[in-house]
Amino acid sequence: MADDAPMVLVGLGNPGPRYEGNRHNIGFLVLDELAGRLGGRFKAHKAGAEVVEGRLADQRVVLVKPRAFMNLSGGPVVGTAKFFKAGPDRIAVVHDELDLPFGTLRLKLGGGENGHNGLRSITKSLGTKDYYRVRFGIGRPPGRMDPADYVLRDFSAAERKDLALEVDTCADAVTALVSQGIEAAQNTYHAS
Repeated sequence: MADDAPMVLVGLGNPGPRYEGNRHNIGFLVLDELAGRLGGRFKAHKAGAEVVEGRLADQRVVLVKPRAFMNLSGGPVVGTAKFFKAGPDRIAVVHDELDLPFGTLRLKLGGGENGHNGLRSITKSLGTKDYYRVRFGIGRPPGRMDPADYVLRDFSAAERKDLALEVDTCADAVTALVSQGIEAAQNTYHAS
C-alpha cells in the first residue's frame, strides 16, 4: 500500500432516515461532525459508501459512511480503502460500544469484535483485526432488553442533552488519533 495513503476514517451506522437517531449510528454522527469541520459534503462513491476527502490536522483523510447495513459494511470499507490505496494500518473505525458507559471513549488498535456485527464484517473483509477502533460507549440495555433491540433505539432524552458535546469530543479524539497517533490520543481521551 502507498506510504502517502490517506487515513480512512469510517463511521459505522445503518443507512436511511429510520435509523438516524439510533445508538448504532453513532459512527455516522461523528463522521458528520468531522465532515462539517472539513467543510465537506458526503458524495456517493463507487465502492458503496458516502465519502468526503479533505485534510484533518494537516493529514490527508477520507471520511467513509458505508451505504450497506451494519452487518455488511466490510465490503464498502475495504472497497473504499483499496481505491485510496490505504492498508488496514490506515483505517480507523468509529463505532458504538455496549460495554462502556454512555459517552466514554476508548481507542485501540486491533482486538476482538465483542459481538459487533459491523466490526465482524470489516474484520472478515479485511482479513485482519489490525485496524484502529474508536469506541463510543452507549451503555448496556436496561433490564432484560435484547442488546440488538437496544442499539436500534434512539438515544434517550437524557442522553440527547449531552449527545452533541459527546459527538464533538469523539471527533476531537479521532483528530488526535490522526495527528498525534494512538498512544497520545489514548493518554488524552482515556483519562475521563
